[in-house]
Amino acid sequence: MNQYVLKRFLRVVCVSVFAVFCMLPAQAQSSFPAGSPDGTTEMTNTVRGLDVPSVSLEITQPQTGQEVAFSIQLLVLLTILTLAPSILILVTCFLRFSIVLDFIKRALSLQQVPPTAVLNGIAFFMTLFIMWPVFSDIYTNSFKPLSEGQLSVEAAYAEAEAPLRLFMFQQMSGDRTYIRLFMSMGGIGLGETLADVPTYVLVPAYILHELMVAFKIGILLYIPFIVIDMVVASVLMSMGMIMLPPVQISMPFKLMLFVLIDGWGLLTQQLFNSVVR
Repeated sequence: MNQYVLKRFLRVVCVSVFAVFCMLPAQAQSSFPAGSPDGTTEMTNTVRGLDVPSVSLEITQPQTGQEVAFSIQLLVLLTILTLAPSILILVTCFLRFSIVLDFIKRALSLQQVPPTAVLNGIAFFMTLFIMWPVFSDIYTNSFKPLSEGQLSVEAAYAEAEAPLRLFMFQQMSGDRTYIRLFMSMGGIGLGETLADVPTYVLVPAYILHELMVAFKIGILLYIPFIVIDMVVASVLMSMGMIMLPPVQISMPFKLMLFVLIDGWGLLTQQLFNSVVR
């Protein structure tokens, strides 16, 4: 009986102490210290709430042919913007530079150095350097007049297309093999001037021409490094080291040769000369 009363007494004491501690912060916050300024929680008339704009999306059926044409033009524009990086790669000299740089990486038997992103960056800035006059011409004669309202969209497209067509035609340097190929496949009569060649014929012809030129340059770059591989393989076989990979031994020699002749500088200069004649 005494233990039961003692437990009840301790329980009441604990509850009382806990209640007193819970009430102390509330009492301490009920009044400010002496000398503190009076405060208020009311908002004045100068305080405005946050204005959240309403956004609405409305889909309606086209009523006229002009609305249908506008929707189609918008769809074509979005498609062109999606394919814009690929289009810029294929109608500039980026294609040639990227393929040649990848060839030299494989010829040196390098796997991870330099990374592909670095090679693409080199090809991109070299392309920007060489194509800058063409881009400046497009900006001056096409984009700027269009933004100022001096040209229509069709006229601006024609002005932007002309410098690129001239650049692609100059790179083919009179070789119309692929132009004749695509015009014959399309059943189009052969023209005498650049104006007689449609753009949808000129672009694929230019792409095949760039691939052919890039592979020719790559083969010429491969030949000296293949000779080094053959010499190293012959020496290893004569020494009886058949299990030792020849590439592992020849790679330092190829790197030393490439560095001694300033390979990156010569390669960049020759790529530049192959485009700008």
